[in-house]
Amino acid sequence: MTFTVAIDGPAAAGKGTISKAVAAHFGFAHLDTGLLYRAVGVKVIAGQSPIDAAQTLDPSDLEDDSLRTATVAQAASEVAVIPEVRAALVDFQRTFAARDGGAVLDGRDIGTVICPDADVKLFVTASAACRAERRYKELAGKGHDVTPAGVLADVQERDKRDSERAAAPMVAAENATLIDTSDMSVEQAIAAAISAVDTARHN
Repeated sequence: MTFTVAIDGPAAAGKGTISKAVAAHFGFAHLDTGLLYRAVGVKVIAGQSPIDAAQTLDPSDLEDDSLRTATVAQAASEVAVIPEVRAALVDFQRTFAARDGGAVLDGRDIGTVICPDADVKLFVTASAACRAERRYKELAGKGHDVTPAGVLADVQERDKRDSERAAAPMVAAENATLIDTSDMSVEQAIAAAISAVDTARHN
């Protein structure tokens, strides 16, 4: 049985947390597609060309401990605007989405480009200020040298780049269910997502 859940949205909206919870609830496999671009970013920082890095990406590259740093996030956003990089990673994602037993993929263009025929499409968002506050607490809690203003500027710059890029810009799919987590608890957001998936499975 294949059943694909596409979850899109901007950075720090909560889509990663929601995606993992949905996958665990239904017993589906989960892929954080942003890690693909981060893994390419790590290779680029190490001196590899973006296109070569994308074309030679291996699943083991997604386990690198440095994938979650702000520097790598910046590199990932920069390589994600390169059409050849995106093309190289599309097949990786579509193969994952078609696996037996169900799959949850979260990213920026899953419902619009990678899996336009996904069984369920969610767009998870929140205000820039709310997302910046979450990201600041996360980074500061891990000992990173960041300021609230700096994190907000980074979030706004990344939103602009992700939504205005020529290749697969970040937009909600026309038939996506919108979940705004600005005023939701984690539990409420997860419950809303599970409800949407449940509804689709029984229709």
